[in-house]
Amino acid sequence: MSEVDGAEVRTTVHRGHDDLLSAGLGLAGLAGAPSAFADPLAPTAEELRRRAIQASWKGIADLGPLGGYGTVYGGVPDVPGREYQAFAHIPGAHAPHRVLLQLPDAFDHHRRCLVVAPSSGSRGIYGAIALAGAWALPRGCAVAYTDKGTGAGYFDYTDDSGVALDGRRARRGTAPLEFEPSPAPASAGVAVKHMHSGDNPEADWGRHVIQAAQFGLAMLDRAFPAEAPFTPRNTRIIATGLSNGGGAVLQAAGLDQEHFFAGVVALEPNVHVRGHGRAMYDYATEAAIWLPCALTSTRFAATPFARSAAGQPVPAWSARCASLHTQGKLPGATPEAQAEQAWQYLHERGWSDEAMATAASTTAFDLWRVIAAGYASAYLRRGATDMPCGFHYATVDAKWQPAPVAPSVRAAWWANGSGIPPGDGIGLLGGMDASADPTLAGSECLRALWTGDSGDAQALHVAVSATAAALPRSDLPLWVVHGAGDGLLPTIFSSEPYVAWLREEGRHPLYWKVPYAQHFDAFLALPGFGDRHVPLLPYGYAALDRLWAHLYEGAAWPLDLPTPAAVPRGPGPLGHRNLDLPRTP
Repeated sequence: MSEVDGAEVRTTVHRGHDDLLSAGLGLAGLAGAPSAFADPLAPTAEELRRRAIQASWKGIADLGPLGGYGTVYGGVPDVPGREYQAFAHIPGAHAPHRVLLQLPDAFDHHRRCLVVAPSSGSRGIYGAIALAGAWALPRGCAVAYTDKGTGAGYFDYTDDSGVALDGRRARRGTAPLEFEPSPAPASAGVAVKHMHSGDNPEADWGRHVIQAAQFGLAMLDRAFPAEAPFTPRNTRIIATGLSNGGGAVLQAAGLDQEHFFAGVVALEPNVHVRGHGRAMYDYATEAAIWLPCALTSTRFAATPFARSAAGQPVPAWSARCASLHTQGKLPGATPEAQAEQAWQYLHERGWSDEAMATAASTTAFDLWRVIAAGYASAYLRRGATDMPCGFHYATVDAKWQPAPVAPSVRAAWWANGSGIPPGDGIGLLGGMDASADPTLAGSECLRALWTGDSGDAQALHVAVSATAAALPRSDLPLWVVHGAGDGLLPTIFSSEPYVAWLREEGRHPLYWKVPYAQHFDAFLALPGFGDRHVPLLPYGYAALDRLWAHLYEGAAWPLDLPTPAAVPRGPGPLGHRNLDLPRTP
């Protein structure tokens, strides 16, 4: 252990059976069963790191036998090197964000490159490894990661424990913790950093990215003192991320007016621009209420996830039609008519049939309500005991009833967790009633925080406004890649208005709206889903390849580049013809 600017830095070596990119698992191991703990009650830091890397890969990439990873695109070579990790602090923030530099032994000293990558979704520190690590480490770039104030540093009030720098559980006061909320009784349940830090971390995602890059430069100075200082003038810094990570790098681009970044590649970004498009909280709360009914329409009868195992509309979704009918919002006399009216309502508000169809998966997994409840708490800076609309997180049993969590499950939270429960023995409770449509009350309460004029609604709007991206400098190479079929962050609400705004302001971003790509590459391994789509990751790699050619090989940066004519994978394995990727000059 050592310190940099007052922060403790943990340095570890990863060679032989334990490399940077896969922790020694290789592609087959990453795709396989969860890596083992010798003692599930007390996993070692090395075991937790290996499981965290594996979980991050499997949560982002399609590693299934038909997906083409490692054969058609991508790869997982052995990359030995070192890691430097610390808790960094944004001035004024209550909770730290975790930063980590992966430095390959084969770092290219002649073409000095630092890739900075914020995690996707609410994931932890390795949440961008399948994008940034897989592309950058094999070519000799160092990679600086940030969890951007999210991650699975869950705090359990039952035993007053959180997560230490090495990923292991520790009690309050015994070690610096990734997240240490205010004291509360054991009945307070579980606190989650993204939702309960009191910081609205999304408003600082751009600063997290810049601070992670600064940490990376400082660690390069430490690793190679004879070549120091490493600066943006002698080390090209590339920012890349996907989903929330994509939004984070676009926020960072808007803060960079001094040529800190050499280029930015954002995949399927959760990006918000004042006066353009729609904020995610707006359309997520809308979808939570209306999509269940709309998806019972016969137009979605063959859509994956849109029907029960018996081929009928999901009963809970039919109940939603009935609820909205009773409220007078859907006057149709039959369930079929009500479904069509719900579809029409969403269609008029910008939802395409393709976005609704792929959003059936998001709806089936109850992600709209989960996202809205968590983000509302973050925006309103609430703690574990006063989340909006009566929601809270608590440990649960197999029937989702409150119950103590098994110590072995708690010990693995940092490695297994996605950063936004439910999952791993943690449930999202509350916000429900005893009606035939129990989730509607909570969803309507969350929606009212956007559509209403209460003090909380006004505070939420201020918080969302603080997340808006600013205009990047005019000469910054910037590329946005988004799936045309994204049902979680539809392009019409996010990347398209952002790109249009840049062009209105005289910027020249590249934009690919990739046909048949959707939000979750990891879902492509599910039967009946992957054959309709193509993965998005290869297009991110291609954009990064083109940026590399521009920065290091003198290739001209194109003012425009046609979107590849992707075609669905079909029932067989993915092939090059499905992707239609252009050659890098």
